[in-house]
Amino acid sequence: MKKSIILVLLLLSVSGTARSQVLISLVFGDALNTDKIEFGLTGGFNRTDFNGTLETKALNNFNLGFYFHIMLKENSFLSTGVLVKNSFGATGMKPYQLGDPNLDAIFQNGTLTTKINTFAVPIMWQQRIKHRFLLEGGIQAGLRSKAYDDFDVEAANGAANFRREVGDEFYRLDAGLIGGVGYKLKKELKSMSIGMLYYYGLVDVRIDPNITSKNTSLNVYLRIPIGAGQKD
Repeated sequence: MKKSIILVLLLLSVSGTARSQVLISLVFGDALNTDKIEFGLTGGFNRTDFNGTLETKALNNFNLGFYFHIMLKENSFLSTGVLVKNSFGATGMKPYQLGDPNLDAIFQNGTLTTKINTFAVPIMWQQRIKHRFLLEGGIQAGLRSKAYDDFDVEAANGAANFRREVGDEFYRLDAGLIGGVGYKLKKELKSMSIGMLYYYGLVDVRIDPNITSKNTSLNVYLRIPIGAGQKD
């Protein structure tokens, strides 16, 4: 349990919006973990981009959530959960006109970054090999909360930035394929694991018919069971 609390404290330092969900996870972790269900926290590094018509660069961020591994048969599990702090997006795009001559003059040579805050729910088949190696694959659904366009420019006399809320330019729902590999640090049924997942969006998330943007992400995660009776 000490290891779990340490991870929570670290993750809370980068997450304000997900604090209540994490605290609930700690309180009910003992009840949610059973002989056939592993429950815990997941968090890690996320590198996202758009697959579409825009020229973009990958955007780095972090995510945080909780997971369930439900045993279907020996070494085969249903892997699901919710990423409550999670975002998609990209950077390195050319700024568009804002309709304000002063702002347009400032940011015309700057950089545009789009960030879409999304609750993500993966539903995967997980196969465990020799109780340690994990193979996962399935689908993932997403529900957008807020989205922002950040304009940034650096010049000899300083830097400037401007944020615009653009939630109404993106659809609420997202869906795609997800899969990856992982490794459990101990042979026990419920133990910490590390791994990597890749998400490939199948849905164009932009409402504008002239621009195609499908979410993609590469996630390096750490999962820790909560209330599973680990010995420190």
